[in-house]
Amino acid sequence: MEMETRPTKVGVLPCSGESEPEGTITRNAVRLVMEKYRPGLVVSLCLPLYLAGDGGERDFAKKVPVIAVDGCPKSCARLATEKYSGPVEASIDVRALLEQWGVTESLSRSHPGPIEDELAERVAREIVRLVDGLVEEGKVEVANV
Repeated sequence: MEMETRPTKVGVLPCSGESEPEGTITRNAVRLVMEKYRPGLVVSLCLPLYLAGDGGERDFAKKVPVIAVDGCPKSCARLATEKYSGPVEASIDVRALLEQWGVTESLSRSHPGPIEDELAERVAREIVRLVDGLVEEGKVEVANV
């Protein structure tokens, strides 16, 4: 009898948009998930490398569930994953999320402050919710600690 092998990681592909504050919030949120909320379970994929044709990034994304986190409706992370590796398990449009939350403050892309930090935390919690959902659905194997 062959045992089913499930992935032990979740790949998160964040926006790399430097021209929009939502891109900065996206990248900061993914770092929080990797370092603070789900270390060892979540790994970040590099969108520029992915788009440049790196086989390692693209192959990895074919083997693990991927959550695309885009800063705006252009959806570069989601579209790149779908084009080169297959469907994403989930995606987040951070700009739409901020609109949904009623965020109206002017945000900085180059000098994030307390508002941007708090929004990165909130986005990180949304990513964690999606990651935990994948674990609950049995799409990811989590070692008992």
